Amino acid sequence: MKTLASGRRTVVLRSRRWPFSQRIDVQSWLVVGALLAVAGFLTILSLASGDFAVSFPDVIGALLGQADGRTHMVVVEWRLPRVLLALILGAALGMAGAIFQSLTRNPLGSPDIIGFDAGSYTGALIVITLLGGGYMAVAGGALVGGLVTALLVYLLAYRRGVQGFRLIIVGIGVSAMLNSLNTWMLLRAKVELAMMASVWGAGSLNGMTLERLSYAGVILLVLIPAALLLSRPLAQLELGDDAARGLGVNAEKSRVLLLVVGVGLTAVVTATAGPIGFVALVAPQLARRLTGDAGVALLPAAAMGGVLLLAADFIAQRAFAPTQLPVGIVTVSLGGVYFAWLLIREARR
Repeated sequence: MKTLASGRRTVVLRSRRWPFSQRIDVQSWLVVGALLAVAGFLTILSLASGDFAVSFPDVIGALLGQADGRTHMVVVEWRLPRVLLALILGAALGMAGAIFQSLTRNPLGSPDIIGFDAGSYTGALIVITLLGGGYMAVAGGALVGGLVTALLVYLLAYRRGVQGFRLIIVGIGVSAMLNSLNTWMLLRAKVELAMMASVWGAGSLNGMTLERLSYAGVILLVLIPAALLLSRPLAQLELGDDAARGLGVNAEKSRVLLLVVGVGLTAVVTATAGPIGFVALVAPQLARRLTGDAGVALLPAAAMGGVLLLAADFIAQRAFAPTQLPVGIVTVSLGGVYFAWLLIREARR
């Protein structure tokens, strides 16, 4: 097995025992474990809180099938799908953000900044306002919209290869045009459809069901392992295209596959809960600072994304109870402060 060391991070070039290239050191595993513990606490807290308060022991009993009918209905049938969706969708956003920030080698390279969220929203809006259809149709529209946007950004940014900064600049421009198109479609749509699309477009986990959880879970069971399997070329692309090619990696092919997986992760979130901003931007960088790694690792970013979205959803439910806010409003409000700080930091550098 050959390795390249960069600070505390070790990039594995070939390994027979561990199929993923991003070896996580002890501190990173501890961070992931701590984040999972926080997620577990937030899960129990979210299941216990609400107009119908449930004690922590009763929550555990309901999860084990040992509660009365009313408690089981509230905890398992009403609240659990929302909590689990917050966890897996947050993990998907964190992983997507890590992929794009690694590809662009820039902390601003997240799908909501470079236009892929807007593209997925455009595809979903076309289905909702023009074609009609259920969840699978909206999910397909979001996936197609995100992939078409990714292809457009990639082609416009391609100049004998793709540089991260150029990809971000092109993506911001495409995102601005798509946001204008989305606004025009909402203005032209029927009032009922426009209102439904606008509420959904704020990014909300309200009204999530076990059926919606099963659809998103099945798709993410394919995409998340695919992202982990692609972590080897992802880590080597961080060394530069020339170095990656020297190590036997097809740089362009790997980049396209990573783009498809990253867009797929973003599209699933958009189709399920609407566009939820800033989680993909913030989660990888917070995880990197906690682990002390030189680069962005996928598993810590996914764990951080799950914690952030679950915490934001708890705030959305309880901050102005009994009124429930869309979780996207909370993530944008908190993420906007982080984004301003990040811009100032990058400008000073």
